[in-house]
Amino acid sequence: MPDILIIGVIVLALAFDYINGFHDTANAIATSVSTRALTPRVAVWLAAGLNFAGAMYSTGVAKTIGGEIVKSAQMVNEPILIAAMFGAIVWNLLTWWFGIPSSSSHALIGGVMGAVLVAKGAMALNLTGILKIVASLIFSPVIALISGMIIMTLIFWIFSRVSPSKMNNKFRRLQIVSAAMMAFSHGSNDAQKAMGIITLALVSVGFLPTLEVPIWVKMAAATAMGLGTAAGGWRIIKTMGGKIFKLEPPSGFAADLNSSLVIFGATLLHLPVSTTHVVSGSIMGVGTAKRINAVRWGVAQQMLAAWVLTIPSTAAVSALAYKVIAFLF
Repeated sequence: MPDILIIGVIVLALAFDYINGFHDTANAIATSVSTRALTPRVAVWLAAGLNFAGAMYSTGVAKTIGGEIVKSAQMVNEPILIAAMFGAIVWNLLTWWFGIPSSSSHALIGGVMGAVLVAKGAMALNLTGILKIVASLIFSPVIALISGMIIMTLIFWIFSRVSPSKMNNKFRRLQIVSAAMMAFSHGSNDAQKAMGIITLALVSVGFLPTLEVPIWVKMAAATAMGLGTAAGGWRIIKTMGGKIFKLEPPSGFAADLNSSLVIFGATLLHLPVSTTHVVSGSIMGVGTAKRINAVRWGVAQQMLAAWVLTIPSTAAVSALAYKVIAFLF
């Protein structure tokens, strides 16, 4: 039975990674597709390949996920992690279905917290680590909004004497580079979250001595993320690409460049961030640089509501799932 349960954790973690891939495809390619810098098919495959490459880059974020939410690996077991992944997957699928850009990172954190609270109590949670993770989730979109506004303002200033048509042609080509950077940075942060859960599970049952991510876990998570990205997430692409702010090639380039720098900076600091919210913050920032009423703040409010609801909602689902699993096993 333990072998079946550990396999269950791994399968669900990879399923979460796959869903994360198609849920967050919009993060990497929505801007380049909406400005027609890339066709949807080319953009999706570019994002899939570079998501895979980014996922193989490092394991710092995985160690943060595996080691900072609970006080020790011995505080969790397979039923807890299965319940956690179930809660996160259910939330991701619901928000994907309704086309709401929400955070897979928030869903994962909420899922783990809910299952651990019900199974082991609050004493098992590493509050210092959780606060650090939550702080990175809160401040990263704010930083992206401010830096996006700065980058877009600089572009307006540098190219003030260039005709709009010439400027659009130049930045449409540059968007291919910025979309590639965005896809790589997305993979470098998001795919590591599933790696962290799988590694935590393997340590908890004694299959691994430390939270060092095995190469096969890296390969499996990177592949799941790449395949999910290739499947696409067209409902959310529509929201990210046009409903927040009408993007043009210069603003699309600025949003992608800014998002990739913020996300990759977080990866270097071993901090998990919501790539969805970073990209959304960047789009709002570049839109604000043009004029504040160019941003559709109603959509932003809807996304903020999803941000607030994600952690408690996934915590509740995973807590209920744990009760059912504990009864069955």
